[in-house]
This record gives sequence, structure tokens and C-alpha cells, in this order.
Amino acid sequence: MATKPGKGDGKQVKGKRTSKNKTDGPGGGGGDADDFDAWMKSRQLLKPDDQLDLTEAELGEEITKVLTPTNTNIVRNLVVYSFKEGEFVLAPVPGNTVTLIAFAGNSLHVDSEEGRRQIEESDEIGYPLPMPNYTVVEQRETDNVDGEEGEGEEDDDGATAKDAAAEDEDVEEEDDEEAKGTEGDEGEGEGEGEGAAARQEDDEPAQQAAAVSSKKRKLINQFNYCERGALTYTNPKRNVDTQTIPPPRSQFGGNVLQWVIYDSYMENFAESQKDGTKKEDRKRGKREKKFRDKSAIAEQLNKKYLKCWQILERMINQNIYDDIAHDYRYWEDPADEFREGEGNLLPLWKFQYDKTKKMNVTDILFNPSYYDLFAVCFGSHDFMKQTNEGYLCLFTVKNPSFPDYIIQTDCGVMCCDIHPTYPFLAVIGLYDGNVAVYNLREDCKEPLYVSRGVNCKHGECVWQIKWGLDMADGEVNFFSVSSDGRVFNWILMQNKLWVTTIITLYRENGLVDGPDGTKVTLKSGGSCMVFHPVDNKVFLVGTECGYIYKCSTAFSSKYLMTYYAHNMSVYRIDFNRFNSNIFVSCGADWMVKVWEDMRPDPLFIFDLGAAVGDVKWAPYSSTVFAAVTTEGKVHVFDLNVNKYKAICIQAVVPKRKNKLTRLSFNEKLAFIVVGDEKGVTTSLKLSPNLRMMVKPPKKQLYLDQNTLQIGKLEKLLSLVRELPEGSNVVPDAATTVRS
Repeated sequence: MATKPGKGDGKQVKGKRTSKNKTDGPGGGGGDADDFDAWMKSRQLLKPDDQLDLTEAELGEEITKVLTPTNTNIVRNLVVYSFKEGEFVLAPVPGNTVTLIAFAGNSLHVDSEEGRRQIEESDEIGYPLPMPNYTVVEQRETDNVDGEEGEGEEDDDGATAKDAAAEDEDVEEEDDEEAKGTEGDEGEGEGEGEGAAARQEDDEPAQQAAAVSSKKRKLINQFNYCERGALTYTNPKRNVDTQTIPPPRSQFGGNVLQWVIYDSYMENFAESQKDGTKKEDRKRGKREKKFRDKSAIAEQLNKKYLKCWQILERMINQNIYDDIAHDYRYWEDPADEFREGEGNLLPLWKFQYDKTKKMNVTDILFNPSYYDLFAVCFGSHDFMKQTNEGYLCLFTVKNPSFPDYIIQTDCGVMCCDIHPTYPFLAVIGLYDGNVAVYNLREDCKEPLYVSRGVNCKHGECVWQIKWGLDMADGEVNFFSVSSDGRVFNWILMQNKLWVTTIITLYRENGLVDGPDGTKVTLKSGGSCMVFHPVDNKVFLVGTECGYIYKCSTAFSSKYLMTYYAHNMSVYRIDFNRFNSNIFVSCGADWMVKVWEDMRPDPLFIFDLGAAVGDVKWAPYSSTVFAAVTTEGKVHVFDLNVNKYKAICIQAVVPKRKNKLTRLSFNEKLAFIVVGDEKGVTTSLKLSPNLRMMVKPPKKQLYLDQNTLQIGKLEKLLSLVRELPEGSNVVPDAATTVRS
């Protein structure tokens, strides 16, 4: 009977516990039956209620299950596009084997082909090859030797020699002796002794061969092995001698007198004085450099302070002129609803500079990128009272009290233009015939480019200047016209201005007899110019004789068209924003004329009763334009409302004391700026009747305002053009409404 197992004495076999006999008390003892029953109950299997009851035949039936190495996650019908064949082809199916981990082995079997090849190569060259750290595995079998009695006894220890890879021969001999001693101890009787001796004799040649083979297969040490052929040869030292030509020698002799010594001392003293002056100059240069550095730092600080003061000044001015700022944005004259075909102008700010009070406003231009910034040129139209200085001032409506940028020149500034792509580049034309280009982002005191020399300038006053499109090589260029009758093209090179004469304006039928009897062609002085908005090679030039020449940059000796426009000098020309074939001109003969391209006669003629200084088309309407006269009045026309007279005539300055010279429309908001002869620029806002928009018809609500403005102008022009016989004018359903 098994007793209750003690602590540490039990041994578990197949879920049961057994123990050695051990007394639990003084009277001995055995196992506890209750504990055994409880343990057996815990080992019983619980059978679920819904388990199937199978028969012995069903339980004994063998069910074959086939396991396949097919990977179900691999896509079998994957296709890729082949650019070589130009179609989709099936991609090769990857294998089903998934490698989880792989290590590169470094062991070779002694009987393998690679192992035998390395052994043979090492035998041929006489020393071991620098083989990789491979381990050669050798297998040997023990032989069974039969005794005299016919009973085969198995040799356990002595028959197997595991010392094949030993390095020393002494170790091998000791192992052999131990093997022999073991065989002698295990033998029993004479028969067994003789069998052991026979086995010993048979094993001796095998052990010798194993020892020889182990010597040949000895592997080299990979860490301190070095081949003789790879050792670096130490070159012996050698001496190199060179021989040069000895330097030339000369003999010198002289007498040393007292005055020679004196002169040498005086020369040495003069040199020391020069060195002192050089040191003083160096110190002075260092002081000047420090002063320049300090002045540069102070200038940078002043620029920062100036910018802060400009922002503060704008804030103060906006608070002071708060009512005018609201009118500038939101004023609408309610009286326009009760007067049909008439409008008025609301004066806003006045812009002026203290140093230009006695100068004339010679040109006004809005910046193409910043709608609230405009440039004003100051010079003189009275050639008998020319000033010694001129100004180009850039004002903004955010600060009417002082200009943001000021450029001062040595003579009057007669015209200017701002580059449409680079709004910081401003070019000006001067009264003396020179031109200059300024960069507004840098210091405005010095020009970026300026014309120099007699041949690189106009002979007389530059009346108008215009930027041109960039050339094929990317150079920026502009054009200018002057009273000398020449149109120049100026190209901004790397270090200078390159000038080319585009055309020289000669009068048609202008051949007259000269003083010496030769024929002389009279020139026609240019007074204004404007480029065609679509064809950039075509431009119009107004002259002092009253003619308008249509020219091209591709032809320098022929006019495309000549318009006998005015009886006196042509002051300004401007193309319509919606129809590039329509342009307007004004002159000193009190006339404003509307022209169509390639028609010798004007479409509309208006007499304003005074010399017209400037005329411009409105950017928001195809039939609205404005003009200023020397009487100090602004005339606004809308040809769609009234084809015979202006719908607004308003005096801006006193008639006897002042004259209006230039005007310009704002490109975004409905207001204009006009300049006078006293150096004052006034801003005026247009009433609703002066900026009417076109309402689309009910069946054409999809039409945009540009298309409607073009249709309105074409309808107007069809009424004044000479139509062929039998042609009818198609009525337009568009009507004009207030904006």
C-alpha cells in the first residue's frame, strides 16, 4: 500500500503520485482513502449534454485530412501593364513558402564537394588557404569485432576516436594509451584478451591516418595571419645632391664723407615722417569708417522710425478726415434720381507738397498694382519761367497731408510711367531731354538708370513716356517722345541705358528750300503718344502741328495712317478700354474728338470753349470719358445718354487765377484726380448718373458687364457710321440703369 507522500519525496508519473514507504507516526501508517477518492473525482471527464453518441465502428473510422502548402493570401490573377508589349500581362505568382528567419551558415561537411576541393588546394600549395571560418565536421564509424567464442562484443569507449582535430601529437598518444588501458580492463578471459589485442592492432593504422589527415586539414587563424607576399618592402634611403650656379658677385668701393652721412640721415628722417603720416591717414580712415558705419546704422533706424511715423500719421489723418473717408467710399447723391441725364462731382481731398506750390502738375498716373497710390509730376509749362528743380511725388488717399515717396530732380519733370509688372519701377521724362529710372523700394535720391551724354538723350523736352513689353531676352524697355520729332526706345542693360531711334517724325509734303538752295524736310515735334492695347507694335503719336500719326515699331520710315486731327498742338490721346479701335484726342484748339481706327474723319466732335489739357476714357463704361480745360472745369461725357454735350460740367478751380492741366481715373473706385497750375491735386467722386451700368435683358441674364458694354458701344457707333445702302441697324435690347 502506498503511503501519503512526504515533502520533497514524491515522484509524479502519468498524473499519479507515488512515494517511498514512510511512517507518519509512531505506529506507522498508509494513504488516506478519502483524499484518493477526491483526487479521482477531479480526474473524471465531464461530458456535455449535447455530445453525439457514436458507435464503436464510427469511432474506429479513419478520416483522412489533406494539408496543402497553398497560401490563400496570395493574389493569383494579378496583372501589370507592360510598356514593352503595350498591354496588361499576368504577373508571376509568388511561391507558397514564407521564410520566417534565415541565417547564413559557415560550416562545411568534410565529405562535401566544397570541403574536398579546399583540402586538395591546401595540399597542392603546401600551406593552408585563408579559408573562411568554416568548421569541418567528421564522422567516423566504429567496427564490431567478433571474439573467438563467436559472441560479438560492442566496443563502447576505445573504438571511437574523437581526437581527429587535435593539434599536438602528444595529446593523441595519451588518448591512444588511455583507450588501450580501457580495453584491457574490460576484457575477460584469454579470448577476450586476444580480441582486444587484435582490435588494438587494427586500430593503430587508422589512428595514424587520422592524425596525418588532421595535420593537413589544420585551419589558419583568421585574426593574426599575414601572407609573405603582402608585406610592404622598405625602400632603402638615398642621398640626392643638386648643384646650382653661384650668385654673381661685384666689388663696390666709395668714400664716406660727412655730407653723405648727413644726407642718409635726412632721407631716413623723411621716410619716418612719411610712415607717421601714413599711420595718421590710417587712423583717420578708421575713424571715418566708424563714422560711416554709425551713420548707416542711424539711417536704418531712421527708416524704421519713419515707417512707424508714417503709420501713425495715416491713423491721425483718417481720424481727422473721417467724414471725407466715408464719402469717398459710400457717398451716393440722392438728387440724381430726380434729374435725368445729369450728374455732379463731389470734391474729396486736396493733395499738395510745400515745395511744389508754384509748379504745374504736368502728369498724373495711378499705380497699376495699388489702386490708392498715384504719382504726380511737377514742372512748368511756361517755357519762359522754368524752375531749377522738379519733383515726382507719390500720394495715397490714406494720407492726403504728405506724399509717401518724393523724388527730386535738377529740372522739371514733364511725364512719368509706372511699370505694370514691376510696380516699384518708375520712369520719368525731364524738361532737358533726359530720362531716368527709379526704384521705389530703395533710396529715391539717386536714379537706378539715367541717360548721359549729348547723343544719349532727346534734344528737347520729353512730353510722354511709356513702358513697353519685355523683350525676347527679358530686358525691360520703355519708349519716349519729344519735341525734337524723334521716338526713342530705351533698353535697361546691366550697367547703362541703350537707346535706339524708332522713328523720326517728318511732315508729309514738308519739303522746303533751304538757305543754300537744297531741299530740307521739316520735322514735326511730338507732343504725346499711346500704344495700342491689343497690338503692342502699333502706337499713335500726336504732334505740335495737330496731326496724329499711326506708327509701328517694325517700320521706321513710313506711317500706317495719318489723321488730320486738330488745328493746333495735340495734348493727349487715349484708347477705349472695351473697343481697341476707338480712341479720343484733345488739343489746344478747344476740341475733343472721338476717332475710329483707319477712318480719316472723326465720329464725334465736341467744342469745350477752351484749350483741353487732358482727356481719358472711363475704365468702367465704354461710353464715358472726361476732359479738363484751362478754364478750370471738368467735363464728363456719356455718349449713350447725350451725344451732343456733356452731362456734367463742374468748375474745380477759379477761372482767372488757375487752370486745370491733367486728370486720371481710378481703376477700382468711381473717383478721379485732377491737377492744376498751382501744384494742387484734387480728388472728385462721380455721382451715380455718371457711372451707370448696363442692365442685361430678361432673356440674356447670363451676359457679363464687359459684353454688355461692348454691345452698347457698337449700337452707338452704328448710328454714326456711314452704312451701305439697304443695310439695317439691329436693335439692342440692353438698357442703361443706375449702378
